[in-house]
Amino acid sequence: MPARPDKAPDSTNYEVKITEKPFNAQVIRSSSKEIVWDLSIGPIQFEDQFLQLSTRLPSKSVFGFGENEQPSFKHDFNWKSWGFFSRDQPPSNNGNMYGVHPFYMCLERDNMNAHGVLLLNSNAMDVLLQPAPALTYHTIGGVLDFYFFFGPSPEAVVQEYTSAIGRSYLPPYWALGFQLSRYDYGTIEQVKTVIDGMREYNIPHDIQYADIDYMERQLDFTVSATRYAGFKEYVDQVKLEGTRYITILDPAISGNESVGTYPPYDEGVVMDVFIKDEQGEIAYGKVWPDYPNITVDESKDWDYQTENYRAYAAFPDFLKSETKTWWKKQIKDLYDNKFKFDGLWIDMNEPASFVEGSVNGCSQNKWELPPFKPAIYGPRLADKTLCMSFQQHKTETEMTTHYNMHSLYGWSQTPVTLEAVQEATGKRSFVVTRSTYVGSGKYSGHWLGDNTSIWPHLHKSIIGMLDFSLFGVSYTGADICGFFEDTTEELCARWMQLGAFYPYSRNHNGKGWARQDPPFFGAAFANNSRDILHVRYELLPFLYTLHYESNTKGSTVIRPLLHEFTSDVLTHTIDRQFLWGPSLLISPVLDQGEVTVRAYFPEASIWYDFFTGKRLESGGYQVLDAPIEVINLHVRGGYILPTQMPDNSTMFSRLNPCGVIVAFDSDGNSEGNLFWDDGDSKDTVENGAYYLATYTASKTEMSLTSTIDKNVGGSADNLLLDNVKIWGISSVSAITLDGTTVPTSKYTYDSSANTLVITELGHDMTKPLNLKWTH
Repeated sequence: MPARPDKAPDSTNYEVKITEKPFNAQVIRSSSKEIVWDLSIGPIQFEDQFLQLSTRLPSKSVFGFGENEQPSFKHDFNWKSWGFFSRDQPPSNNGNMYGVHPFYMCLERDNMNAHGVLLLNSNAMDVLLQPAPALTYHTIGGVLDFYFFFGPSPEAVVQEYTSAIGRSYLPPYWALGFQLSRYDYGTIEQVKTVIDGMREYNIPHDIQYADIDYMERQLDFTVSATRYAGFKEYVDQVKLEGTRYITILDPAISGNESVGTYPPYDEGVVMDVFIKDEQGEIAYGKVWPDYPNITVDESKDWDYQTENYRAYAAFPDFLKSETKTWWKKQIKDLYDNKFKFDGLWIDMNEPASFVEGSVNGCSQNKWELPPFKPAIYGPRLADKTLCMSFQQHKTETEMTTHYNMHSLYGWSQTPVTLEAVQEATGKRSFVVTRSTYVGSGKYSGHWLGDNTSIWPHLHKSIIGMLDFSLFGVSYTGADICGFFEDTTEELCARWMQLGAFYPYSRNHNGKGWARQDPPFFGAAFANNSRDILHVRYELLPFLYTLHYESNTKGSTVIRPLLHEFTSDVLTHTIDRQFLWGPSLLISPVLDQGEVTVRAYFPEASIWYDFFTGKRLESGGYQVLDAPIEVINLHVRGGYILPTQMPDNSTMFSRLNPCGVIVAFDSDGNSEGNLFWDDGDSKDTVENGAYYLATYTASKTEMSLTSTIDKNVGGSADNLLLDNVKIWGISSVSAITLDGTTVPTSKYTYDSSANTLVITELGHDMTKPLNLKWTH
């Protein structure tokens, strides 16, 4: 968080009013006099392990709080409780899941102003939403440390919030490509079969994953010599073909290996990197690594396997400097000696454990058995994790209990993992993490966990992304087609369509379930998947620009309609549609058997069909055709979207010609930006080594122009603008580019749709564009 200022500002957009008897504190918006925070509704209670505070709210239009499976983006105030405590918990029944984000945004009664509130507290807690409307916080430790963000727009609230906690990380360009994964391919031959299928159908495939099954007995930093023989050479091969490789790392390190056979543990003991129990000895749980020299019988039940097959596992203390050095070394050794991965996926870092507390249980003390248990899963706090009394660092030099640090574990692992993979690869790289906390988006992306192949989880993935947009984590997505259970062809087809518009677009499923990669379902499915992914790849310059704006301004990438149309109350409950930035509206089919979709179009804007360029005749709710191969996309008038010819990998698509889509608003204007860099180097934004252009179009002046705001580093030297689509113009008789007439063979005007398509312009994008037309 920012340092506390030395003095109060000369003026603020809020007032604080304190009454001593009876005590009350109010926070009031200066402009509207709306009371956004009012403690008069209930007492404040401070006890050793229990803190309670209640506040009255200006409205029930509240969004955020997480991480949970939520049935709607807008919260229910009918005495609904949400728990906060990081947990290895798949989406289910509204309970606390992998991350902790005690932040909410409230839209005030005027439907114009919004504010955000963060309780910066890492202890187990819950919040109760009451009809008043009011909130009651209960936490079992820490302090009541609240931060307010006054917007006034919802988008401005997120921008202010991320200015405090850290802007979202800018992923490398290739990380926006389509990604494919599976827990337990079984052998490298199965991986080759899947990748060959992707090649056969020319399906875009930028990233392939290696889950824990590629390891020797699920040991971090190992590769199975039998099931994955030749893995290093194969990774090198597919990278030449345009597919990069990401590997998984769990934090738990096996302690049952023979001395001298497993350096990660041996070196960790010497460097004293592991979390300790109350007696100062290494604390052990159980996670995935198996004992050496055993034969696993997978027909046995879970408890039997945990007791008899899973090794003792130690947990790194990531806030200790020695641990950071040790972790970086293990990652560098893996990269140098085993295979050249491109990024890291960190999992099980709540931290998760398959035994409660430790292999020896937990002692009975106030940390394990606090006087109040918040509304969280599990009979005890140590359920599925470590004992609360275990000792770990809260700074480089200060110690505290796991009770205070538990929900910070994944957050503490993330920055050092990003540093490690960047040092190993020499590139920007990326990290995607399961467990997150306030500020995690500065270092990583996040997938929404072990979902299930069911239709409700298709819808709830949108809600999860909208929540994480509020939390400042822009690079998000869900496991496409679902992790648990067998998917169906129809569900997977609809999920591939929706997943093509996740910022983090990965198809991933679990061990024992049927394949669900696009080639598995046959030619028609594969070709439809390729076609919708080509739309994604066509729009990657636009998506990358949105991530740049998120990184530099705090803007959201995935955006609810209410952020753009705040005064339109119908948008406040819409969570079955979403926007990319301010201008691309995605309206997916989310229900089984449906071949239409009911979509809402705010009447404050003009909307154009993405595939035809034809303007919608009216706003409001519309029923749109949506056969199985179609997802409805619409572009908002007033915006220009940069595009590029798609290919089966960003390695090749980045070499292709570019384009723009120009969609005029009711005033006949349109504007947009393009951010571009080499897509892979570290700190291009910080170093100013990038290209930035602004495009402006005017129907009155009959022109499309660009200005080059920045061009450093040469990344745009070979970019050509070939394709221009202009929507919403009445007629065209001639076109000129920089004063030279464009041949009629290079453009087509459709008078029925009022669309103009220009091709083969060959414009050097490092030079300003000056395109004009006449009626």
